[in-house]
Formats: sequence, structure tokens, C-alpha cells
Amino acid sequence: MKALLGVMWLLHWLPLPVLGRFGEAVGSLLFLVLRARRHVALTNLRLAMPELSEAARVTLARQHFQAYSRSVWERAILWWAPKARLRRLIKVEPAVPLAAIEAGPVILLCPHFVCLDVAGVAVMLETNLCSIYVQQKNRTFDEVLRRGRSRFRPVQLFSRQEGIKPILRAMRDRLPYFMLPDMDFGDKDAPFVPFFGVPAATLTAPGRIAAAAGAKVIPVVATFLPDYRGWKVKFYPAWENYPGDDVVAAARRMNEFIEERVREAPAEYFWTHKRYKTRPEGEVSPYAK
Repeated sequence: MKALLGVMWLLHWLPLPVLGRFGEAVGSLLFLVLRARRHVALTNLRLAMPELSEAARVTLARQHFQAYSRSVWERAILWWAPKARLRRLIKVEPAVPLAAIEAGPVILLCPHFVCLDVAGVAVMLETNLCSIYVQQKNRTFDEVLRRGRSRFRPVQLFSRQEGIKPILRAMRDRLPYFMLPDMDFGDKDAPFVPFFGVPAATLTAPGRIAAAAGAKVIPVVATFLPDYRGWKVKFYPAWENYPGDDVVAAARRMNEFIEERVREAPAEYFWTHKRYKTRPEGEVSPYAK
């Protein structure tokens, strides 16, 4: 791992077009080698996008592996490049919502697109934040990842096991909560809500936390700019009347928003995650071979 991180440090000096193409080449190789993850991606795409032909889904899955690999190698720039280079490469639309953050509790809702770390850096260049953090198995990588994500400002990281109380305290102190809402963590507090028309265990935590904190929910999505020119981080208007009186309806609204964004950049969504792993009672896992 130390050798790999050393290579990443060396690569961060490369121009982004060179590093991006290198990452895509590695991703093409991984698409051929990582059969289990390829199976997960293709299964997700068959469920979510049945209107596509199998050949189109294979092409999209390959593009996803390329995009995901590229995002991993480009993290070297996020972790080690100077602020001036990052500000040149990260195009924020319209701007980090500093006024909203200063005015009261804010949840920055960031779906799992491969460039999500760029969104975090865009925020950290302007203000502090708090988030949930899952400790990495490799200690060396965990240290580098933590240091890379907090090198501009201190960041408060909480484990999922701590619950929402420390998050609420941090939000009361005007720290925006950078939340990744769209993974399958089982059926606890996660009703089955359609995601691309297929029931998926969907966290109600965004709605519950927003209600408990009186927080605005501001979605943010990070994607690649064309021609290896960097990344775009787009902040959307705060959701009005959210979560309302029904957290399940709020979860459905969130999924519908994510679906719209996925269709705008389908190769960049995290298709290698088993989004439909948890099933209603009696249903067989779609990932079973």
C-alpha cells in the first residue's frame, strides 16, 4: 500500500489529461479482470435500465469502470495538489452555499457519483464540514485518506455507530453535514422505495435528520468536465417543504432526484455497489449467480 500511495503521489504531478487517460486505461483492464464487480454493475444496469440493449449495458458498465478508476487515480490531485491548482480544476455552480450554511443547519446531500470526493474538497476549500466516516481496513490508506480529506480545514468525522446526536450537535454549531444517502445498509430505518422502478432499501435518515435539526437540504453532485478539463460541482436549490409529514415519501423524492442526475451522467454513478442487495421477504438476491 505504501508503494501504491507513493506512485499516486508521483502521478499527481502529471497534467490532468494524462492522468485521466491513464486511469481510464486501468479501468478498462479492471473491467476484464474483476468479474464479480462486473457482474454487480451489469445486474444493476439490467434492473435500472431495462430499456437498453445488453450490448449498450456492457458498454456503459465498461465506461463506469473507466470513470471509477479515473476518479481513484485523480484523488492524488485532491490529496496533494496546491489550492491554486484545485481552484482552477474545480468549477463550482453556482457557488458553495455559504450564506445558507451561515444562516442555519444544512445537509449537503451528495449521491454516490464517482467524483463525490471532489464535492467534499470544493466545500472544504471554503468552510468546515462534518460527515460519517467508515474506517478503512488498511491503516496506511486510512491515514492518507483522512489526511487528504482534512488537509485544508479540520473536519469532524463520526462513525455510523454513534448515531445522529453528534451530527445534530455539529449542525447546531453551523457545520454542514455532508451526507451520502444512497447506499444499501440493510432494512433498518430503510423502507423499500422504488429506485429506477425497483424496490430498494432506502435510508430515511436524510428526512429524519432534516426534521430533527430544522435543516435545509441542499443537493450537490460532482461530475467530470469534458476533455479532461477538471470537475464540475453543482449545488442545487434547497428542497422546499422537505421532508414534510411522510419520511417514506421524502425518501421517494430523494430517489427520484438521484435518478434524474444519474440519467445525466450514467457512467459516473456507483454501479458496482449492490444497491439492491437487501430484498423484501421472500425475494432472492438479484446478484446470485
